Amino acid sequence: MGIPALTFDSQLTRADRLVLQQLSEDMSSSTDSSAEPIIAKLKAINDPSDGRFEPTVFTTYDHPSDTLALPGVLRRLLTSYTAWARSACRVETDVVFITHLLLYFSTTLPSAILLFTRFSPLHALFHVLMQGYYMGPYTLLKHQHIHQRGVLAKRFALIDNIFPYIMDPLMGHTWNSYYYHHVKHHHVEGNGPGDLSSTIRFQRDSLTHFLQYLGRFFFLVWFDLPRYFIRSGRPALGIKCGVWELASYAALALAMRVNARAAVFVFLLPLVLLRVALMVGNWGQHAFVDEEEPDSDFRSSVTLVDVSSNRYCFNDGYHTSHHLNPLRHWRDHPIAFLQARHDYAAQDALVFHNIDYVFITIRLLMKDYDTLAKCLVPIGAKQIAMTHEERMAMLKSHTRQFSEEEIAEKFNLKAAKKEAASTGASSGTKQS
Repeated sequence: MGIPALTFDSQLTRADRLVLQQLSEDMSSSTDSSAEPIIAKLKAINDPSDGRFEPTVFTTYDHPSDTLALPGVLRRLLTSYTAWARSACRVETDVVFITHLLLYFSTTLPSAILLFTRFSPLHALFHVLMQGYYMGPYTLLKHQHIHQRGVLAKRFALIDNIFPYIMDPLMGHTWNSYYYHHVKHHHVEGNGPGDLSSTIRFQRDSLTHFLQYLGRFFFLVWFDLPRYFIRSGRPALGIKCGVWELASYAALALAMRVNARAAVFVFLLPLVLLRVALMVGNWGQHAFVDEEEPDSDFRSSVTLVDVSSNRYCFNDGYHTSHHLNPLRHWRDHPIAFLQARHDYAAQDALVFHNIDYVFITIRLLMKDYDTLAKCLVPIGAKQIAMTHEERMAMLKSHTRQFSEEEIAEKFNLKAAKKEAASTGASSGTKQS
């Protein structure tokens, strides 16, 4: 047995640092250590009625008080902005969303317009680099937007509804496709056999299989997703999805006619970059699937306690928590994880630290299970008791491709369980 030393990155969010501290205590303690003091603290900083409340204003800092000493004028300006933005947000913690929208509309939009009116190759290069930096946070802002049906207060509903149609194409999204694919499709299928982005039919440490996975989504999602909705008895969704996707391509074609060079850098390259990034990320999120219960949210997704996912992308690392409750607010994920960490342990869930989804995918395609096992945070007696080599073997077993026979058996069992539970509940109701 070898309990790994955890790496506490200096850029971890306050919540992630507390989560890692608790997991470290759990690993080294022979008795059950209570997380209640940490949970109470995290609840307090999320509660606007509590004196310890801290809204998220910037991704770089947990709270403006964490910044370096500011001159009086700037501090008053920041305080006034935070107070106004709290009232302009759907949820008071989410000042950072307004910060980001102001950033995008003051940089991305003017830059794109300038490229169409006065193209410069150097400007075009820097524009794509800037958009590459923005895409992750913007996509996770959109993630909150599509699950919560907005991020702004009701009085700003018009802006809330309109900004995606302006900003999405600049960030590589086609109109409404993220909503249809993620909310109406992925969370319905849950990485199961009907999920177009499911990983279970692929060997997840194979570059060949990853390229097949990427290519199918990249070239055929425009056709596959509408067809999925039509085949699943939701033709209206299929038509809407297809129309918006084709409208996005038509807008891109029109932009190419206006200024082909600008359109390539403003619209086409962001579209290509984002679609690759989405599949790289989804592969990392669902690469490790338990052989016995591949239909379990605990066993088909992972939790990451890392800087890139949680500080800069709004707790995207808590992917298992998100699948357990897709409507859970992003600031509540660390609390929910700590409250349910014994359930995670009992279900042999996987928790990693000091690595993000992109590098999970890269390390898998390199078959570098040594690094992946070092990044694993063992939870529960079974994982804690493993040697480093046993953890490597366990991770490798979770990346195995499922055969069609196994898929039919494992996922039909799930359907049978649901049917039996439903029948039992109905019988119970009749008896009572």
